[in-house]
Amino acid sequence: MEGGQGVDEARPDQDFPADPYPGIAPGWSFVHDDATARRLTPDPGAAGGWRVGGRAHEGRALDAWLAARGAPPLARRVPVLAFGSNRCPSKITWLRRELGLAGPVVVLRAAVSGVAAVWAAGRRARDGARPATLAVVPPDEPPEVHGVWLATPEQVAVLDVCEGRGRRYALARVHAARVRGTDDGVALDPVLAYWPADAIRAPLLVDGAPVRCRDVAQERAITLEGVPGDVADGAATVIPSGSPDPRAWPARVFVYGTLQPGASAWWRLAPAARETWPAVAAGRVHDTGRGYPALVRDAGVGDALAPGHVVELADPVAALPALDAYEGPGYRRERVAVYRAANAADRSAAAPATAASGSSSEAELCWAWIWDGPAGDWPVVHGSWRG
Repeated sequence: MEGGQGVDEARPDQDFPADPYPGIAPGWSFVHDDATARRLTPDPGAAGGWRVGGRAHEGRALDAWLAARGAPPLARRVPVLAFGSNRCPSKITWLRRELGLAGPVVVLRAAVSGVAAVWAAGRRARDGARPATLAVVPPDEPPEVHGVWLATPEQVAVLDVCEGRGRRYALARVHAARVRGTDDGVALDPVLAYWPADAIRAPLLVDGAPVRCRDVAQERAITLEGVPGDVADGAATVIPSGSPDPRAWPARVFVYGTLQPGASAWWRLAPAARETWPAVAAGRVHDTGRGYPALVRDAGVGDALAPGHVVELADPVAALPALDAYEGPGYRRERVAVYRAANAADRSAAAPATAASGSSSEAELCWAWIWDGPAGDWPVVHGSWRG
């Protein structure tokens, strides 16, 4: 369930009770710490692409806010779908108190299609509630709204304990799910999720069909009678052990200078590339005068679009360290939203594509190397950079 549709920028846990399961979640993206959910607002000019606060260009960039608390930035986190109680702030505080969850928790509100939250065949041992699980559904059905944790490896380890990884659920990359942020329309898939691993967490079939959590409340769900259903083959790839490497998501980079196809350093990237296409990202490309450009993203970028190319990587974990070294200490690598160049005219900062729109102009996340300082008097490059 969702609540808190107002515009308050910080709300205490008591506004979002955990009982009855799955509890109440904010109707917006948030960062949670100190028993408080703080509203997040997308902002392409902010480090990491988000601000803590209710309006763009106000409040503090989320990455800076996290750094002030000694917490890792978004670039060191992985996307984990929260389809049950894990996007309820009171449940997050329970995880801190009972399982030692540490650090701020970032939860993005997202529209999800291809999979749905349904009631599981078994019950929770601690309170008898019927938990949620995932089932594959036709991709053209209306999306459900859930949360996506951008979780640190340490936070994933706590979720593993809570969800009974390897027993009740498996941690898996869910290929069947299509996930789009409701605030900015940016694609978040492929996401990780806790996928049913035994009959107890398999979907409950009543009259041969799973029962969606959004259609039946917990009070009635615990009275349902049925049988465990099958778990769809091929819908997800189980990760046997360990925490996923944040560098693996997404498996593509946005390049705008010497690493572009045909440019002077393309040879460094070409062996790792699987596919490439023209794209644009928010920001301005500046000519540093040193033989390479710099992509600048700040509060003044407005609707400015920087042209470049997306390069799909065969193995991002293997490729990124060498590319980081090539870019050097003047740049920081972060995830940015990009649009295919052919669809750039459809992009509107005032009305971004939404997950439900099906627009070809929806944004995808890519790694990009952003200039980590002021641009000074460097001239802006108009059109594609050549050098």
